[in-house]
Amino acid sequence: MSIRQPPTRIDGPVAVIGDVHGQLSELRQIIHQLEHTPEIHRRWIVFIGDLVDRGPDSRGVLDLYCDLSKHHDRVTWICGNHELAMAASLGLIQTPDYVDWKNNWLQLYSAEPTFESYSVQFRDVAALRSALPEEHTALLSNLPWIVEHPQYLFVHAGLDPDLPFDMQIQILRKRDYSLAQPPWLFSRTFIQGPVPRECPVTVVQGHVPLQEVHFGNRIIGTDTTGGVSGDLSCVLLPENIVLTSADNAPLDEIP
Repeated sequence: MSIRQPPTRIDGPVAVIGDVHGQLSELRQIIHQLEHTPEIHRRWIVFIGDLVDRGPDSRGVLDLYCDLSKHHDRVTWICGNHELAMAASLGLIQTPDYVDWKNNWLQLYSAEPTFESYSVQFRDVAALRSALPEEHTALLSNLPWIVEHPQYLFVHAGLDPDLPFDMQIQILRKRDYSLAQPPWLFSRTFIQGPVPRECPVTVVQGHVPLQEVHFGNRIIGTDTTGGVSGDLSCVLLPENIVLTSADNAPLDEIP
């Protein structure tokens, strides 16, 4: 059964999951809680990016995403800098020769656990590409850089406060792989705000590890582990309710 490509335009209630980074057991805890959320069939589940690297089971996380997509109509996944580095290193997307993605990914992105999760020797990029299931290849080859919602904008690292909003949206929709490090996937400063003055929505992002979910002025930061420590977080919107992988109780009382 083929996997459908992640939708880029959504509406209605949302559950946005912060950077997973191969943390399969923590993600399962979040999904278990979402399964007990009232009217979960109406709620979009948005992965904010960086599902791979650092944590122990990137393959398991991607398998879970694929399985979830087949059983839940409203699931989508935004490209993070780790997915971009992985896809470029494996030749799944076309990038310029002047960016040495392979060496960068192998040296700087804590990619060794990703290779291990596919039972491939670290640095054997050709073997890893061959080991990817067809569904994983299809997804990593075509991840969106942005997901749009009437009240929210989901983008991995956020928006540049000094560039026009409409210009950034056009670039994000088109995905310019000629950029060495697209700031919307790589910048660590956008979380500090502000959003562009004419931005009409709340920007929801990950990328920068925080001690807890950050609710700022039209900015929500969702990465609370960085794949290293802390509890994985999920934010229910528009309720602004935070779930974490340390929570055990079902959410039967959510309005």
